[in-house]
Amino acid sequence: MTQNFRQHWPKATDPKPIVIFGAGSIVTDAHLPAYARAGYRVAGVFDPDLDKTRDLAMAHGIAAYGSPQEAASAGDVVFDLATPPAAIANILEILPEGSAVLIQKPMGSDLEEATEILQICRRRKLKAAVNFQLRFAPITLALQDAIERGLLGDIVDFDAWLALDTPWGLWKFLEPLPRVEISLHSIHYLDLIRGLLGDPKGIHAKTLGHPSSKIAQTRTAAILDYGDELRCALSINHNHAFGRKYQACEFRICGTRGAAYLQLGVNLDYPKGEADILEINTGDGWETVTLSGTWFPDAFASRMSQLQRFASGEDDTLIGSVEDAWSTMALVEAAYESSASEAHPIARRPQ
Repeated sequence: MTQNFRQHWPKATDPKPIVIFGAGSIVTDAHLPAYARAGYRVAGVFDPDLDKTRDLAMAHGIAAYGSPQEAASAGDVVFDLATPPAAIANILEILPEGSAVLIQKPMGSDLEEATEILQICRRRKLKAAVNFQLRFAPITLALQDAIERGLLGDIVDFDAWLALDTPWGLWKFLEPLPRVEISLHSIHYLDLIRGLLGDPKGIHAKTLGHPSSKIAQTRTAAILDYGDELRCALSINHNHAFGRKYQACEFRICGTRGAAYLQLGVNLDYPKGEADILEINTGDGWETVTLSGTWFPDAFASRMSQLQRFASGEDDTLIGSVEDAWSTMALVEAAYESSASEAHPIARRPQ
């Protein structure tokens, strides 16, 4: 088995400058470091908190825009929307027609908002992708490459198992939200699964909170229906607060010819994280794939590279476009609807 798997998207030959909407922690911790490492120039930033805008601009030597209209008028650039879901539609309406734009996930708060965003992008001819960047992490690009080479054969099992002690207190804004775990966390896994396996026929899901948490949902169990040959299940628990020993953030993908094991290290001891791990077994034992980067921040650079290359004509297809991302939002919506529905009743023992 060769280890020379694709792990990074090639950089655009003639990239455009980037204008960012939003100056929160995801921008400082992921977007800006990733773009700097990849050699992409950020022209400026706007955030409704103008003090935060100025501080971030000064720290990185970029322009501080005083209004969304000023940022939208920055010229021939790629727009990077790192904003809350409710802000997306209004920003898209003021961008120049035909612009290239990367939209922070989720694509709106629910499927209704996702549909509105999709319609705006269609009407204004925006080259728009959603930042489901887990598809572009070195570990998952390598996994996809291995699958496309046929090393695993036909995929017959996909397991996601998370037992974490996620520090929800870092994000106080989540406390009043009615939808959290699936729409803001497990959405990454659902999108990745769609990217690898295609669209399921349906989903069975239950998502719920925890007595120790103020967050609406922190635990999810789900089964994706891919028919009679492929089993796909997710077990997500963000309240496993009993020490590192039995915590996990693992994926097991089994095929007719081989299998893969992944550890997503960023979720373990967040935000410090641990190493990502990818091991593949094609019949001669488990072999560790040497990874050149991690989900945070490297996936953000590859996600931007693919959009930049599509905008310039170097790539023929826009991966994770709003058209495709809408289907991820539809899967999320179906999961919440399934969770709200009654379970199939069990027969009572005769008297």
